[in-house]
Amino acid sequence: MFALLTNDDGIYAPGLAALEVAVTNEFQTLVVAPSTEQSGVGHGITFLSPLTAKEVFRGEKQRGWAVDGSPADAVKLGVSEICPQRPDLIISGINAGLNAGINVLYSGTVAAAIEGSFFGITSIAVSLEWEDNMNFDQAAQLASGLIKRLLSLHPPAGSLFNINIPTAALVGTPEVQVVPMSVVRYGEAFERRVDPRGRNYYWASNDPPPPPSVQDSDVTALAEGVITITPLEYDLTNKTRLDALRKIDFLPFR
Repeated sequence: MFALLTNDDGIYAPGLAALEVAVTNEFQTLVVAPSTEQSGVGHGITFLSPLTAKEVFRGEKQRGWAVDGSPADAVKLGVSEICPQRPDLIISGINAGLNAGINVLYSGTVAAAIEGSFFGITSIAVSLEWEDNMNFDQAAQLASGLIKRLLSLHPPAGSLFNINIPTAALVGTPEVQVVPMSVVRYGEAFERRVDPRGRNYYWASNDPPPPPSVQDSDVTALAEGVITITPLEYDLTNKTRLDALRKIDFLPFR
């Protein structure tokens, strides 16, 4: 099985390197990732300027390609032009920091996986809770096992999964839950400061997720130290509202 590996922290990020090592016995891999960190860029793609890709080596062995664009750019270019064959799987990560709740909508890590799903390729995003000394090697071993288990279920082509690993799960026997994505708002606060010329500027605060609610979600499970798996889809259509609106005549003046 051939897997394209990518991320949003940049091709030299330790999380990507750890993931590459952990899955090398399971898959033939090629790395196609942004040349620099692209955290929080969401699903942006490059239209107004050309993309370049630089071959990257580990010693004398080719490791992959560094793309001077977004995570979605890397996947698009990787699948369309760079990969020697169509990937069977796309893995995005391991991200330095969780991508849960509404952060999924901002995440370049998840966007890369979504782009893979656009191609009809099963795609998996993997993120690890941030701390000063992140144990990416242990997280990669856990992620590798979870990915293998997901693939053993033979998900339909184009399936999309989001895996989050809290720091607490790296010790002992972790618990894994399949949970929905939380849509509770948080992190909209800014700290206002003044620069040396007296001008105001604003720094987005790193507010913690909201307190756990009664409803199970990725955010609540992660707060309890549980590894989460969330199946995602990118069709944003509100099908209930769609059916209701179809019953309305929007041109009554005809």
